[in-house]
Amino acid sequence: MAMVEIQVPDIGDFDEVTVIELLVKPGDSIQADQSLLTVESDKASMEIPSSHAGVVKELRVKLGDKVKQGSVVLLLEAAGAVSAAAPVSEEKMAPVQVNNVETAIDSGASASVPDPSVAGASGVIEIRVPDIGDFKDVTVIEVLAKPGDVVKVEQSLVTVESDKASMEIPSSSAGVLKELKVKLGDKINIGDLLAVLEGTARPAASAAAPAPATASVEAAPADASQASAPPPAAAASAAAAASSSSASASQPAHDPTVAPSGALPHASPSVRKFARELGVPLAEVKGGGPNGRITLEDVQAFTKSVMSGEARTQAQAARSPAASGTGGSGVGLDLLPWPKVDFTKFGDVERKDLSRIKKISGANLHRNWVMIPHVCNHDDADITELENFRVLMNKENEKAGVKITMLAFLIKASVAALKKFPEFNASLDGDQLVLKKYYNVAFAADTPNGLVVPVIKNADQKGVVQISQEMGELAKKARDGKLGPADMQGACFTISSLGGIGGRYFTPIINAPEVAILGVCKSQTEPVWDGKVFQPRLMLPLSLSWDHRVIDGAAAARFNAYLGQILGDFRRVLL
Repeated sequence: MAMVEIQVPDIGDFDEVTVIELLVKPGDSIQADQSLLTVESDKASMEIPSSHAGVVKELRVKLGDKVKQGSVVLLLEAAGAVSAAAPVSEEKMAPVQVNNVETAIDSGASASVPDPSVAGASGVIEIRVPDIGDFKDVTVIEVLAKPGDVVKVEQSLVTVESDKASMEIPSSSAGVLKELKVKLGDKINIGDLLAVLEGTARPAASAAAPAPATASVEAAPADASQASAPPPAAAASAAAAASSSSASASQPAHDPTVAPSGALPHASPSVRKFARELGVPLAEVKGGGPNGRITLEDVQAFTKSVMSGEARTQAQAARSPAASGTGGSGVGLDLLPWPKVDFTKFGDVERKDLSRIKKISGANLHRNWVMIPHVCNHDDADITELENFRVLMNKENEKAGVKITMLAFLIKASVAALKKFPEFNASLDGDQLVLKKYYNVAFAADTPNGLVVPVIKNADQKGVVQISQEMGELAKKARDGKLGPADMQGACFTISSLGGIGGRYFTPIINAPEVAILGVCKSQTEPVWDGKVFQPRLMLPLSLSWDHRVIDGAAAARFNAYLGQILGDFRRVLL
């Protein structure tokens, strides 16, 4: 057994191409002409075959590597009496010459099939399929232009696919596309009418001497050896047959729609380039073309779904190891897919669309709960004296038409606590903490359409009566659906009050980019020990949720305790 270095053969006039797919691994037994890897240029993707049969000992390339003619791709333990130093024979190189023709065509080759109606003429121009080697009936898998488009010379019109490569067919002339003569799924061959342009024929076409059924490659001048190279037709047929038989004997047939681990999905070079420009991960795009091929429209649709916030959940579900029955790492949550249940099997149902407010707030709440490490402290504040004072103030101001609520006192008390503990009046921005010098307090308002959060701006500069009046105005606008974006922006701290409903404690979700939120439930009279006897006191449950990335437990406990002290003796606000 001899060790053979398998090198990249002549791939045309391309200096470097990118490895986008590995089709074998160390230990695999391969046959001569079996495809080893797929490479991609700007215009074509092609498979590199092996020049020898044997066992793969070592892969010398990985996904993303740049290779060129002569680059060593793997080390092979050759079978039979093949010498390690033996050069690649002319017969073994024949399939690669076919790929060279394909690649040259994709980089700008045009067929020199004589057409009296086109040569040297302007006006109507017929674009025909150039020489695509010895392949017959290649399939149109993608249409890249439509009638009315302005087409440049060498601009790709369609993408076709054979058993071994996909390639883009360029236009040999410039002009306006009047009519496409092919559609998705059509089978085409050399000389078939592809499109009709209205414009001026390519100048190079008239300068070139007519040559029947030969491809004129303009990407680089052909040297003498290339000019005298024998036609690859017979070798290509033999190579295709050998490749087919060897592949079936040694491994399952390669399915381009199923990407191996780490490989890129099924897409043409132009679509891959478009996706790279947009930063779209093709592994997360579902192909809508033939055999699951990713088209330009699929990439555009994916981009729109990302912008609307829909694609992330789909991508996480697609990547979830739990879906395949394996344990996950925890990165990306590794969530199971959402259960699909036919509820009608169990009884009558009624479907109702979520309101716009719930759709928007639901997405934000989900993000905040997942991304912020919440911790919640529960405490009770004695508001007996404060409630008596509030009732007295409302009686005195009854004629003014302004009702002072306990929430207004809470907002004022929260401002005092935020001043004493400035890390609660902050936001996290990367590795920096933004400490705010203003005090805008938001309050959650329940409306028939869902929860909204209007903001009291500069609450530190307003009294309790003014805050109550402004809260009433904002709550009315919320119920009428007239809150504007400015009414709900700029908050430093939020209070969510369930006092008018009931409950004891709950865990409010922090409203990013804030770092804390205060939840308040219904107050109730309880017996409280004063050191001698139990006294009836009105106790207000407080639930403080805080971001553990910014705030620690000791600071949160101090904040809650200080807030309780202020509510117990509101004179502390003046200190």
